[in-house]
Parts: sequence; C-alpha cells; structure tokens
Amino acid sequence: MLIPRLGDEPGAPFPPSSEALDEPNGLLAGGGDLSSQRLLNAYRRGIFPWYSEDSPILWWSPAPRCVLYPQNVYISSRTRRRFNTGRYRLSVNRAFPEVIRACAEPRPGDHGTWITPGMEQAYIDLHGMGHA
Repeated sequence: MLIPRLGDEPGAPFPPSSEALDEPNGLLAGGGDLSSQRLLNAYRRGIFPWYSEDSPILWWSPAPRCVLYPQNVYISSRTRRRFNTGRYRLSVNRAFPEVIRACAEPRPGDHGTWITPGMEQAYIDLHGMGHA
C-alpha cells in the first residue's frame, strides 16, 4: 500500500479525495505538518489528520461522510423540555484549550490517544485564529 507523501511546504496541495484508499477507508496521504495553513486547506477539502504519536501524520478523507445540517436536526419535545428546565447551560468557546486537553487524556483502559501534543497545539492555534 503506497500513499502520496505531502511536501514540507504548508501550501503543498493534497491529492484529490477521490484517490483515497478503500482499505483502510479514506487514507489519502502521509507526511506534511500541522501548520494552520495546511489544516485549513485540508478541512476545506474534507480531509483531516488522524494518527498516533509514534507514526507519521496521516491524512484521511473517508467515504461515506456524515454531514449534519442544524436546520434539519429534530429535537423531540421531551428533550426540548428537559433542556428548558434551566438545569443545563450552553456555552461556546469559553474553554477551548481546557476542553481539547481533557479530550487528549487517554480513557481508562487505553494506553494512548489520537490527540497528540502537536495536534493539541495545532487546534489551539486554529482556535486563536477564530477557526476552531
């Protein structure tokens, strides 16, 4: 199984998503970095990084993909009543670094996590730019 290797320049193009492997589903390329420019270029094309700390950066674009349109999400009246009791509070972008650090912690019984320190910092940087 050979996959394209991305160049070191953050603006280096990704291969077309149509070239992603069927097995493993969606593996598209390896290498590159987690610069903000590369991540933004990737997400605009439906591509995302997913790898473990002891492997090179792997880029994925699996099929099929799930897209949720907020205007089409159905919330049952029972769930809506539960949210409207005042017991819950919804906030956005109040603690991004703390949330991503908590998500990066291995779950009980797991030895690692896919959110590597480099990935954690890359997403904190994106958030600081107003993109995450």
